[in-house]
Amino acid sequence: MFAEEVAPATRELVTAGRGHAADPPDPRNQPPARIRAADATSGDRLSVRPTPDSGVRRSTERLWDESTRPTGPPADPGRRYPHREQEPARNLVAAHDQLRADLDRLGEVVREVLADTRDPGGARSEIQKLSLRQNIWTLGAYCASYCQVTTLHHTREDQDLFPYLRDSDPRLGPVLDRLTEEHHAIQGVIERIDRELVAFAADETGRDGLRAAMDLLTDTLLSHLAYEESELIEPMARFGTGW
Repeated sequence: MFAEEVAPATRELVTAGRGHAADPPDPRNQPPARIRAADATSGDRLSVRPTPDSGVRRSTERLWDESTRPTGPPADPGRRYPHREQEPARNLVAAHDQLRADLDRLGEVVREVLADTRDPGGARSEIQKLSLRQNIWTLGAYCASYCQVTTLHHTREDQDLFPYLRDSDPRLGPVLDRLTEEHHAIQGVIERIDRELVAFAADETGRDGLRAAMDLLTDTLLSHLAYEESELIEPMARFGTGW
């Protein structure tokens, strides 16, 4: 992140501050547009952008109605956000990006394990069974680690960030309540994956349940993260985190 985002943005700001003409920046070294630091011509506009929801859904199951999600108060169009004030919002996107990357990896591991359990030929050798047990153990360890990180992330928001934002602007109350409800729903899916993993380890025919739970977690978590960013980036730039 430092090499791809911070360093190029810093070079641009230093060059602009010195008033020296700079060569056109190499686009390969530019940080992602949605989390790029405000440059000298931005007038301290809010440069952190929420990650868009692709709208793709893998599961037919729905844990909530997205159309009922409340929205916060509109931002003041005259408000300016110095770069340092945007850091909390930038950190939120970075933390969510890590969760998204880990979710992708978890999905890959699930698919690999599910593929290894397919045995159209029938009986498996002891070596194959040992390999299967090892794959299940790896999946279990990875899932446990990822689920713990996700839970801690949501707990920190519920217990620290949300009360602070609610005190800073009570109008955010409905949004924060909804985000907390979604945190609990996501926790339920995480626990469901754990149960499906146990069932799968005991019975190879249970792979459909594990696959369905993984699809549901992907849908709900990505939808939630996009909604949370769209509602909290501006308030976090305005008020910070209180930490």
